[in-house]
This record gives sequence, C-alpha cells and structure tokens, in this order.
Amino acid sequence: MFALGLLGWGINYLKGSDILFGGEKYYAVYDHIEGLLVANPVTVNGFEVGQVTSIDFASEAKGSVLVEFEVNEDIAIPQNSIARIYSSDIMGSKAVQIQLGDSKKVVQTGDTLRSSVEASISEAVNKQVQPIKQKAENLISSVDTVVTAIHTVFNKKSREKISKSLASIENTVKYLESTTHSLDTLMKAERSRLAMIVGNIENITRNLNDNEDKINRTLTNLAAVSDTLAHADISTTLKNTNQTLEQLTAVMNKINEGEGSAGMLINNDTLYRNLQSASFELKMLLKDMKLNPQRYVHFSIFGRGKKQNQYVAPEEKTNNKADE
Repeated sequence: MFALGLLGWGINYLKGSDILFGGEKYYAVYDHIEGLLVANPVTVNGFEVGQVTSIDFASEAKGSVLVEFEVNEDIAIPQNSIARIYSSDIMGSKAVQIQLGDSKKVVQTGDTLRSSVEASISEAVNKQVQPIKQKAENLISSVDTVVTAIHTVFNKKSREKISKSLASIENTVKYLESTTHSLDTLMKAERSRLAMIVGNIENITRNLNDNEDKINRTLTNLAAVSDTLAHADISTTLKNTNQTLEQLTAVMNKINEGEGSAGMLINNDTLYRNLQSASFELKMLLKDMKLNPQRYVHFSIFGRGKKQNQYVAPEEKTNNKADE
C-alpha cells in the first residue's frame, strides 16, 4: 500500500500536483503561453510561492489558453495584480510572475487574474536588431546607389568630359592670373591719376559741404518756383497762346492769299515794278538836280533881267546805266 501511495504521489508530482502542498487556486487566460509547462514555478518578487497545475484551452474563447496555478495561501494577492509569463533563465524556461497591484481588495480562490506575456529573448533580440537591420539595409541600398552613380559618372565619356572641364578650369585660372597681373600693372601705372581723382572727389565733397547753405537756399528757391508754377493758371495762358497762334495763322493765310494791303504788296508784283520805276525816276531827278542846279534854283541880284534857262530833258539812259 505504501508503495502504491508513493507511486501515486510521484505520478501526481510529475504532473505538477503536489498532494503535500496546500494553496489557493487561481486562473489566468493567455493568447499564447510561450512554452509554459505544468509544474513551472509561480513567483512573487522573484520568490517561488506556487506552481502551474493545469494548462488547457479555455472553453469561452477559441484559441485562448487557460492556465491554473496554485499559490501559497499565506500570500494576499490584490485584485489588480497581473500574472505575467516570463523567461526564468537564459535557457528559455518559463514561469509565472505575479506582479502585485495596489488594490485594497484581494482575490479569492478560483478568481481569474489579468494576464500578460513577456517577450521572449529571440523577440527582444529581434526587436533590438530590427532597427539595426533596417539601417543596414538602407546603408546597403545607399552604397549600391553611390556605386551605381560612380560607375555612371566615371565611364569613358564622363571621364573625357571631366578632363575637358578640368582643362577649361585650368585655362580660366590662367586667364584670371593674367587679368590680375594686367590690372595690377594698370593700377601701378595710373596710381597718380587715381590719387588725383580721389583728391578731386574730396575737393568736390568739401565744396559741397562748404556751400551747403547756398545749395539749401537754391533748393528752397526751386521749391518756391515749383509751388508758384503749380499755383499759376498755366492752362489759361496756354489757351490764350493757342488763340494767338490761331489768329496769326489766319492772318498769314490771308496774306498768302493776297488779301489786304500786305497781301497785295507781297503777292502782286505790279506794285513792286511801279515802285521800282518811281525809285529810278526819283534817282534820275536827284542826279539831274545835282548836275544842273540852275534849272531848278534861280538867283538874280539885279532883278529878273535875264531869261530863265529853258528846261532840257536829260538824256535817256538805260536802267543799267542809271544804276551805275
């Protein structure tokens, strides 16, 4: 009998049920248990206080796993405590850690605790390595892009273009050096003239400073003249000027058409010829009076004893001779 009892105790112990251990039964529901086994320990603050007694699928939710565990009855577990599955060693063995809450009420035997699952070492490593992996992939992609760009840039045609560009840059640098040398030579040759120009500018500036009052007065006078012009009735003056020009134009048109004395004088050559003829005859008369004054003036001391000389017409002369 004793042997049978010992055998039964051993079988139950291997199954995770210790008939010598008395504790309170609690439950927790997990989506996955990450390799948790029956008889795995239950701890509080790292101290083992119980063990997992049963693992089975929950009947209420498909795929969920119901874990039953026993905890020392001396442990008071607040209602907001969490039963978390975690790795108890580096080999990946699992255990249930009860993270005690701060509630004033405690759970009773048969109650279901809230659950959580700690990420496995591989998941944690993957989580840490994933950003590095992503960065490495991005780096490899960038390096590949750079290598492609370098290969594209440094092909034969591109190398020829780069060589030509470098040659052009070299020629440009030489030209700049030559230009700089020429400019330096010019500056040395024209140094005295530049000094004179600077001196003249200084003199102009000094004169402007010395005549600042006169300039201000001139500007004031210009402003006054501008104000006067602005207030002057320029439109009326321009209107009167236009009227005067129109009247003058009308008079000139009449003169050109031969109207009036001035128009007849300018446009009719008969009057001109008559005046020319009268002028010629007057000239001849004056010349005859100069040559023969006795014909026009008579003097007699003793009376009129002598007869007056008869008038003798002067010899006819041509206009050309008269003009002489």
